[in-house]
Amino acid sequence: MRRADASDLAGSTAVGSLVAFVLLTLVVTGQDGAPLFGDQDLNAWSADHRPPMALAVARGLTYTGTGVLPYLLVALAGVVLGRTARQRILFALGCVGCLAAAQAVRYGVMSLVARPRPATAEWATVASGWSFPSGHTTTSAISGGLLLLAVLARAPRGGRGLAALLACWAVLVGLTRVYLGVHWFSDVLGGWLFALCWLSLSVYALARIAPHTFSAISALRLRPGPTTTEERPDGSHPHREVPPHTAP
Repeated sequence: MRRADASDLAGSTAVGSLVAFVLLTLVVTGQDGAPLFGDQDLNAWSADHRPPMALAVARGLTYTGTGVLPYLLVALAGVVLGRTARQRILFALGCVGCLAAAQAVRYGVMSLVARPRPATAEWATVASGWSFPSGHTTTSAISGGLLLLAVLARAPRGGRGLAALLACWAVLVGLTRVYLGVHWFSDVLGGWLFALCWLSLSVYALARIAPHTFSAISALRLRPGPTTTEERPDGSHPHREVPPHTAP
């Protein structure tokens, strides 16, 4: 994908997800933080369907959405993107900074909205702070998204399986927050929209502000392999170089 096309797509996605996030935030604040349509039903269903095995799996998954692991994942994304040792360090620092900045903005939004969490009687794990947007959801979606983009840039075909696994992990971490009773589903939806907006803005900024860096990343997908054929300028079929025949 060309830089201009990627920039336009990222910009459109950022605007769309930002509008959706702002609208959802306004609805939440307009209801004074009360649960929205479907929130209570999903939490009630979760509270009634918590067998020990499912509860253990949900707790294990939800713990991966916070702490050191997300920062290790985004650092790994930078390492995957870099081709030299210097590039790997710079990209890793940039990805870590991207996640840290997103956390700061999310925390500011969370403090302004100040939405209460569901009743503590429904909790099946520990939680702290306000409810909207979900921190675990936002963190896992951004860290998984950055690594997903790095994998697709480095290996667009061979990395599809890993990319799908990362997407499933980010989605499941968000859903565990509802299943464990510490967030409303609208909190999780807000976290996904915030993460999508932040990732899209990051790609847009990279394509616009640092086009050389974006081109270097895109070049990872276009590295030619060894070949013995030469393409003609007019786009016709390739031909093999044949040494000139010399008379004996």
